[in-house]
Order: sequence, then structure tokens, then C-alpha cells
Amino acid sequence: MNNILIAEDEHLIARLIEMTLTRAGYTCTVAEDGRTAADLIEKNNFDMALLDIMLPGLDGYALLESLRPQGVPVIFITAKSAVKDRVLGLRLGADDYITKPFAAEELVARMESVLRRTGRGGRELRAYDVVLDTVDRVARQNGEPLDLRRREFDLLELLMRNRGAALYRDVIFERVWGELPDTESLRTVDTHIARLRKKLGWTDKQIETVFKIGYRLRKE
Repeated sequence: MNNILIAEDEHLIARLIEMTLTRAGYTCTVAEDGRTAADLIEKNNFDMALLDIMLPGLDGYALLESLRPQGVPVIFITAKSAVKDRVLGLRLGADDYITKPFAAEELVARMESVLRRTGRGGRELRAYDVVLDTVDRVARQNGEPLDLRRREFDLLELLMRNRGAALYRDVIFERVWGELPDTESLRTVDTHIARLRKKLGWTDKQIETVFKIGYRLRKE
């Protein structure tokens, strides 16, 4: 799982981001001021940082400077929506720039794009006897080519990228199908999970059904 730093001084927004990313399978650490964020950066290895610019103590620009030597991708999330502010943030080295208010699904999609682009998402994923090449979109099981349909591949990739995390069915549908779910959509997720298990010869021991939540790819 990717480890994400959230530096945001508005408590409700920080918790909303944390809740959204946790449901999507990310591990999150929240700092509500710049000094705390700087201490966390010094003591931890993050896969991405989401930074507000106008933080007390140290602003987002200063935190960006401390993250750049580590190669940690940064997305600014800020109320500073003027073109000059967006241009400045990107020129200073931010990988993306999101203005408030924002949609949760857009944030997750932009994060995924940055993680792929910066190599933090990982090209090759492995679980049990299956290997996915997420760039060439090739699947192999025990070294042999595995015939997966597009949705099956995307579903397995999502489970692998969030291994060990319980994913809600509505989140799975949004991430794989790119649409807002309804009751029928959730049944579609169940059907595809069953089909994927059968095709891989896996059971609940690999792809676990999590009561009232959804599914989790177990760690070996």
C-alpha cells in the first residue's frame, strides 16, 4: 500500500481526504501544521504528499523543498486558484495542483496518475502465482499467459495495488468502471469477483469477502 502524507490545516478537509484515501486502500498520515509535517517528512518514507500551501508554521512551498531531494511526488491542494498560483506551484516542482473545492474521485484519479507517472505505482505486480505487467497489460500465472478481460485485469490490478486492505464495493466499482455505483453496480462487482476467482483458481483464501464492506486480496 502507498503511504500518503496529508498536510492540511482545515480539520474537516484533512479528515475527509484521509477517509477517502483510506477507503481507497491507501495508508495516510495527517499533519495539521507545517512544522509537524516537516518532522514527519524527516522521520518517514512517503510515496506521495498532499500539501496545502497556506499552512501555519511552514507553508507548502517550504515542505515541497524538503521533499524534492527524496523524489517524493507532491500534489498541492489549495484554495489559491489563480492561474499565477497554479503556474508557480507547478514551476516549483509540484506534480499536480488541485483547487478547493474538489471531488473525492478526482483526487484519487489524479493521485493514481501521478503515482504511475513517477513510477511509485509500480509496473509489475505479484500476488501468489500471478504476475501483472501494468504497462503492457499482460498477465501470467505460473509463467503462462493468462487471458483476462479488460475489467478483470483492472479489478485484479486494483486488488494487488491495495493488497491487505479491505475495499468497499462502491469504491471498487468507481475505480474499475469509472462510474458512480447503484445497487445493480454492486452486484456487478460480486459477479466479476466470482468470475476472477474461478479463472485464477483462487478462493476466499486469496480474495477474501469482507462482511458489509467488500473484498480484500489477502497477503501471503
